[in-house]
Amino acid sequence: MRELEELREEIDEIDEQIVRLYQKRMELAVQVAEYKIAAGRKVLDRQREKSKLDHLTALGSTPVHRFGIRELFEQIMSMSRKRQYQLMADHGREEPSEFQEVDCLKGGEAKVVFQGREGSYTQLALQQYFGEDVDSYHVDSWRDAMDAIGRNEADFAVLPIENYDLLVEYDHCIVGEQVLKIDHALLGLPEEECSDIQEVYSHPQALVQCGKYLESHREWERHNLKNTAMAARKVKEATIASSQTETRFIVVTGRWIFTRRAKKISVCFELPHESGSLYHILSHFIYNGISMNHIESRPVQGKNWQYRFFVDFDGNLKDPSVKNVLRGLREETICLKILGNYEVEMY
Repeated sequence: MRELEELREEIDEIDEQIVRLYQKRMELAVQVAEYKIAAGRKVLDRQREKSKLDHLTALGSTPVHRFGIRELFEQIMSMSRKRQYQLMADHGREEPSEFQEVDCLKGGEAKVVFQGREGSYTQLALQQYFGEDVDSYHVDSWRDAMDAIGRNEADFAVLPIENYDLLVEYDHCIVGEQVLKIDHALLGLPEEECSDIQEVYSHPQALVQCGKYLESHREWERHNLKNTAMAARKVKEATIASSQTETRFIVVTGRWIFTRRAKKISVCFELPHESGSLYHILSHFIYNGISMNHIESRPVQGKNWQYRFFVDFDGNLKDPSVKNVLRGLREETICLKILGNYEVEMY
């Protein structure tokens, strides 16, 4: 058996050869990018890549080698595309944006709609973001709030963050986010004892947030209501238990705008149900040094095994690195939509 040190020395020699070949390949990728820029062609050629990968994979002598070869060249091709996207940006080949930069959002004449009742957390988020003197009114549902913007009956709407799906359906965008620290409290009649409680009413999210406490009282029957303000009006039994949480609310408008101080971006896109599809898309953030702070997936209605992903990440639409990420996502995903570039206000 050969000595370990001898084997490592041989591996080192091969690795150095790989480095030299990789650099040579990337130099050729630059020339390919320059040709595509001059010819007005797109970076990604799916059919060419698939044909190339199939050919290289077939050169492997064993199933293990074939699997590794395919993964290796998928990564090499991915890095080549990212470099080509950068070069296109350097040559001024930027795609037109529907977003317009503005100085600020908050104005004394803005009209704001929110879902819920007077005294709800959504109203509190609205007041913290726009100020208590803002002209506002409430509607029954999140959809009603989005419709009000579409009919120009309100300039902005304030909604809980979980309403991403409505942003896909409507042609609106996020322009702000308000984070609230929420202290839930168990409310009941003064003369009642905790042992008298039989039922608890609250918004489903509040029930989940206080799940640990509620699990210690499994004898209590839980009921969902539209919001905690409505639950407070039913204090015959009780409304929710004590806990400290943070809840995010988004500020939405019908105008595609962002401010120069905006530091957070939300996007959504669809991906086919293929091995490695999400892995390759997320590599664009790593390559461009951009931090993601949230990702979730939901199945696309009417499309079996296809998923829509919602991603929040740091940046401004004017940042070169952000432009490069968005170019890559636009080229390599299905139905990319920028949901907004916005400022975040903390409690």
